[in-house]
Amino acid sequence: MTNVKEMSVEEKLRALYDLQLIDSRIDEIRNVRGELPLEVQDLEDEVAGLKARNEKLKADLEQIDDQIRAKKNAIEAHKEGIKKYTEQQKNVRNNREFNSLTKEIEYQELEIQLNEKHIKELKASIEYKKQQVADSQEKLATKQNHLDHKKAELGDIMAETQKEEEFLTKLSAEYAANVEDRLLAAYNRIRNNVRNGLAIVSIERGASTGSFFTIPPQTQVEIAARKKIITDEHSGRILVDNVLAAEEKQKMESIFATI
Repeated sequence: MTNVKEMSVEEKLRALYDLQLIDSRIDEIRNVRGELPLEVQDLEDEVAGLKARNEKLKADLEQIDDQIRAKKNAIEAHKEGIKKYTEQQKNVRNNREFNSLTKEIEYQELEIQLNEKHIKELKASIEYKKQQVADSQEKLATKQNHLDHKKAELGDIMAETQKEEEFLTKLSAEYAANVEDRLLAAYNRIRNNVRNGLAIVSIERGASTGSFFTIPPQTQVEIAARKKIITDEHSGRILVDNVLAAEEKQKMESIFATI
């Protein structure tokens, strides 16, 4: 258990409210950044994906070029075969040998036609792939430009807020160390369960901050007495009186002003 000095209920409430003010200030800083870090991450993933796609398309083009070269080499080989069989026909001894060589020549010619057809198809595929590369490159350039802009925007915000956030994060840890474990666990649990991160709030116009549910007068008196930890029965948040809240806000604002 954290070694926290024995504190009165009022001191515990002040310590908790101070911690809340610090953490709320950190929340404000992070809200300024908003979804920007996630936008940058998404854009980086998109750019990486487009780059990988471009590399794949370029590899496909190289593979098609290799296939075309192989087909052209095969055509040359078949042409050589035609020459060879044509020469052999001049020295045949009978019609059967002549007809056999004629069939070989016809086969070589068919293979040439088939390879020429494949080359034509592969060339058409190259044009299609080239258009895909051009479209992908254009999309990549747009996304990269958008990413550069967002990263610069995030960099500016980080430069403005990083020092303050680091100071406040360290300050939050220091103040949290002064809160007993049970209360700190309750504070963190409430903070995680409420939308705005406000685990400890003051009374305003007879209700807890941000709530429309009126707190009974007797409960308000008990809160102002600062003799026990009281929570809002509707939201579960810890309550403090507005005088204590005003005093702690003034104190913490003077600390924040030194950043």
